[in-house]
Amino acid sequence: MHIVTGGAGFIGSNLVRALIDRGHDDVIVVDNLEDGHKFVNISDQPIADYLDKDDFLERLASDTAFSADIRAVFHEGACSETTEWNGRYMMKNNYTYSQRLMHHCLQHGTPFIYASSAAVYGGSATFVEDPLFENPLNVYGYSKLQFDRYVRRVAASPDSQVVGLRYFNVYGPHEQHKGAMASVAFHFNNQVLEDGEARLFSGSDGYADGEQLRDFVYVDDVCNVNLWFLDHPEISGIFNAGTGRAQTFNDIANAVVQWHGKGKIRYIPFPDHLKGAYQSFTQADLTQLRESGCDVEFRPVETGVKDYLDQLGSR
Repeated sequence: MHIVTGGAGFIGSNLVRALIDRGHDDVIVVDNLEDGHKFVNISDQPIADYLDKDDFLERLASDTAFSADIRAVFHEGACSETTEWNGRYMMKNNYTYSQRLMHHCLQHGTPFIYASSAAVYGGSATFVEDPLFENPLNVYGYSKLQFDRYVRRVAASPDSQVVGLRYFNVYGPHEQHKGAMASVAFHFNNQVLEDGEARLFSGSDGYADGEQLRDFVYVDDVCNVNLWFLDHPEISGIFNAGTGRAQTFNDIANAVVQWHGKGKIRYIPFPDHLKGAYQSFTQADLTQLRESGCDVEFRPVETGVKDYLDQLGSR
């Protein structure tokens, strides 16, 4: 069995599809469907089973045969809302749950590949997997960083695979349920369809209008990174998962406008509540990922946005 926690969510559901497309007929989705809208992300996938996230932990603790049959765990489940400031909830959901799951995998020799986040770098200008450059700006980023720290301490040299992937700004299909946390590509597309314009933030932190830079990475590419590590269970560590090339919000907006063949860009004032808590620049350093042997290629936004909108337009 291949377990995908958060399997009805954005990255998780795309990973479920990628595993099934590979021929795996034993994929089990673990999630919390309290927000039932997420069901559409997996409704067309022939998964082997579905388990609630709390029931899953109970099953691991009580069913030895079930645990023995697990070939790998992809831990994508988390609260990813960067505007959520309930630290007690965030740490219980993102940190404590991850601890329990990792220890189970270590105990049973099960490969454990989990989602970290570029949010651990926060206000840093350097994006290298090193404590010197880790400075989260919100409690979501802290929850991810604290688990990375725990992994470094407890599983520095694990007997079985433990891999953390620090996702940068991921975009692509199946993110519609994320609301305000969906990618700018998703929002720009809806804005052009509804109002004929993509609305970008005006300049901030010394950047001109729409020229803030992020490492935007297409969801299929991060899924391919997950699958590469599945194929290389001898490799463990914490790695950046981004393109290694920062591009502007203007690049994303222009790609959306170009795909539609219509629309314009309008700049709106930078929100007061984001000042001091906003990453104006991110760019993955891929040195450690490439040194691991991972040769997955990452598409630029001009290609990724087209692939994304081609899929949305075909539905």
